[in-house]
Amino acid sequence: MTRILKVGLVGWGAIGRVVGTALAQGEIEGAELTSIVDNRPLGEAAPAPQVTFEEAIDGCDLIVEAAGQGVVREWGERVLSSGTDLLVASTGALTDDELAKRLLAAGPGRVYFTGGAVGGLDLLQAVRQLGPLDEVRLTTTKLPSTLEQPWMDEELLARMRSATGPVEVMAGTARDVPVKFPKSTNVAASVALAVGDLDAVRVQVVADPGATRTRHVVEASGTHGAYRFEVAHAPDPGNPATSQVVPYAVLRSLAALAGRTGQIL
Repeated sequence: MTRILKVGLVGWGAIGRVVGTALAQGEIEGAELTSIVDNRPLGEAAPAPQVTFEEAIDGCDLIVEAAGQGVVREWGERVLSSGTDLLVASTGALTDDELAKRLLAAGPGRVYFTGGAVGGLDLLQAVRQLGPLDEVRLTTTKLPSTLEQPWMDEELLARMRSATGPVEVMAGTARDVPVKFPKSTNVAASVALAVGDLDAVRVQVVADPGATRTRHVVEASGTHGAYRFEVAHAPDPGNPATSQVVPYAVLRSLAALAGRTGQIL
């Protein structure tokens, strides 16, 4: 008899609703939604029981995080030490070296992450085996309103709000940027995890009032070759800070973990 992967979902927002609905409708063979964790009452519309985090851990094989970096920081180790696996959508949390080390050392549960809104990560991981990349750059372009943060001063906010073209909001490394944009730059962390070096990935965040699509451009080069990946996603209508494709990347990861065959992993 085929074992069914019992999934607990944390977060019923733009990502969680799509993932949870697909699971509840049986779209992921070998996986079922057993519970939902959210700090808001979901009512009868929820396709699975709304439970506490502790109850979700006790009743499932895999926790899917779809609620932000804070969940990974607060609950990641507890999930893994209980023996439950963890699939992380908010990869920006893993740019915290100490947290990443603790998660990797925790167990017996296993931690996985999804590439989310960017492609080419499998190729970067393969190239990395040949030797270090000399240069890795990521340029992320989004609507100004999706990039506004509490730490920004009035001058920067005014430039973003009055911009008629692209404006650089921040430049730094994949270690620096996800901390400053916890809900909108997980791609930087995903690229860095594939490359294996947070400080090697240079990141530029650009606000563009004409950005009808969220754009990510990854450029990497080394002695073994040069690589360029560009994606332009429609933003999620309910949460423009998230690309519409992200929950489907989570579902693809879930399908792989549930053991569905006949796909490229």
